[in-house]
Amino acid sequence: MDAYIYQDKKKLRCGYTTGACAALAAKSAVRCLVSDTRREEETILVPGGLLVRAKPEDWRISRDKEGRIRSAECAVKKDAGDDHDATDGILIYVRAEYAGDASKAEEPDSEKLVFIEGGEGIGRVTKAGLDQPPGEAAINSVPRRMIQEEAFKILEEYGVRRPLRLTVSAPEGVRIAEKTFNPVLGIEGGISILGTSGIVKPMSSEALVETIRAQLKVLYFEGRRTAAAVPGNLGAGYLTDYVFCGQESTQRKERQIKRFSDSLVICSNFIGRTVDMAGELGFSGFLLAGHIGKLGKLGNGIMDTHSREGDARLDTLLSCALEAGADRPLLLKIRRSNTTEEAIEQIEAAGFLPGTMERLMERIGEYLGRRAPLGLETEAMVFDASGRLLGKTTHSFKWEEIAETGAAGSKILNKGNPNKTGTVYIYFSPTALDDNERFDMMLKWPPKDKLYLRYSEARLNFIKTVCGMDIVGYNIGKLKI
Repeated sequence: MDAYIYQDKKKLRCGYTTGACAALAAKSAVRCLVSDTRREEETILVPGGLLVRAKPEDWRISRDKEGRIRSAECAVKKDAGDDHDATDGILIYVRAEYAGDASKAEEPDSEKLVFIEGGEGIGRVTKAGLDQPPGEAAINSVPRRMIQEEAFKILEEYGVRRPLRLTVSAPEGVRIAEKTFNPVLGIEGGISILGTSGIVKPMSSEALVETIRAQLKVLYFEGRRTAAAVPGNLGAGYLTDYVFCGQESTQRKERQIKRFSDSLVICSNFIGRTVDMAGELGFSGFLLAGHIGKLGKLGNGIMDTHSREGDARLDTLLSCALEAGADRPLLLKIRRSNTTEEAIEQIEAAGFLPGTMERLMERIGEYLGRRAPLGLETEAMVFDASGRLLGKTTHSFKWEEIAETGAAGSKILNKGNPNKTGTVYIYFSPTALDDNERFDMMLKWPPKDKLYLRYSEARLNFIKTVCGMDIVGYNIGKLKI
């Protein structure tokens, strides 16, 4: 494909998506089915406004006893250009066959004439919140439309009005899917047929951002209203170890760890955009956790933490240490450090680590709060390379620090009337409460020294199942906990 972009001062060749491959293969297979002709090259106009050309290959044609074609199948090889794409070079097949006679297709409508199914190597959606509903093949809406439109054009060109069944497959899809985010998103058994523009832009952030959005949507449709995000596997490991540290190893614990890990959103460098999307989707809480080398940049308001967007890690630590009372020799050591780990060692050796981290977390909390849409509460936790917690924003608790988890109704003056409990909240308290203290807490709601979120059955079940906590009920009427 002769389309290029410039990225980091390099000229990079663009490619085309699995959706474009499927549309090209569908066009060629349908042409063969209805006219018994094959072209060496097919061309389509993708939604991104570019012409994409490819050579159909690996033809498989089935005929009846009279020699008429019953089905035609061909493949188009995925070309990701200069992008590092797990699906680059795989073959995307489409098999075209008739699905009925002309009497069943009186209206010239691509959706009524062209039916699309997923075959070998195409994943199945198992969770709500994705582009396709649970049970459907993971062929997204834009590629579906592209496939239908290209097939319909061929039907019109040859004057054919019979319904078609198009089966999309990718024999290598099962193996390749393990290298993608599909297992995390709840897409099982293969790859997804994707693409909104039809074009793969090398090193583009959009595909990853859309994956983050998809994972957030899945969590939201599962009933969760608090999202936990990490830049990558290191952050996921730190947070998981922190949450489950000190608990005995049991099968139940392993299942809890698996559920917890699967719920973590991998946001890569796109922290600001992940916060934006969490707010847009309706989340009420957002926790960010990761290594100080990545999250330290937030202390200077840098919300895209890729090195090309800005650094300031050491400058941020330096200014925080200065506010904590560090002297000039220490500041110079920080400035000359090669890594944040080295700078932290220097700060700790001089006795200024607690004050420096307190100021850094204040700044991170301030910038996250500014970025967060209205109604989204944000928190952050920062770790060093050993997994030690260096700092957390004000309203973060470790599970073992929570002495009481409860559900309580807001209309405390109507206590005793099971039909007038008001809004029910789930709260987390660092101290065990008696009824008088719970009454006082609800009377002065919202609390400043406790975490809380609006009640839902899904949230309560998550807390009980994953966190293994007993729930105290106070002024919740007929609600069963």
